[in-house]
Amino acid sequence: MTVNIDGLFVATNQGHSYWFGQDLYTFKAIGEDTAEAYALCEVTVAPQGGTPPHRHSRENESFYIQAGEIEFQLGDRIIVAKAGDFLHSPKGQMHRFTNTTATPAKVLIWVTPAGFEKFIAEVGKAFDGQVKTMPPLSAEDLEKILSTAPKYGIEIIPPPAG
Repeated sequence: MTVNIDGLFVATNQGHSYWFGQDLYTFKAIGEDTAEAYALCEVTVAPQGGTPPHRHSRENESFYIQAGEIEFQLGDRIIVAKAGDFLHSPKGQMHRFTNTTATPAKVLIWVTPAGFEKFIAEVGKAFDGQVKTMPPLSAEDLEKILSTAPKYGIEIIPPPAG
């Protein structure tokens, strides 16, 4: 249940949820709830899941590790973040994260201003409450992500040649 009467309340296990690869993104607040000020999502990052190197031209992104361990790259720095750690990536900074462990991790992501949630809604697969895991991204999924990202000011950085 989501209630937005002079505030916002989203109950446990509620929100707008999408599979993005094998990771589950659940948005607790989206732009239309916050006058486009921010979006907030909880991400369950599968083992070996995460994001490719990328940068946002519109949003700042902050990360709070709720459970597990995540390897982050912020610019040229590699940081292994554990439960309770917080990281911030300002717009324009190249960053990525990967769950390098064998167990799922949980990360709270705060994006300012809002907008990123529209990208995930467009390229992700809506969570129906039934499917508990997703297969790795297909070639078609990857093509959709790469072709849609620029529309939302996101640059996916390809791996170095060779």
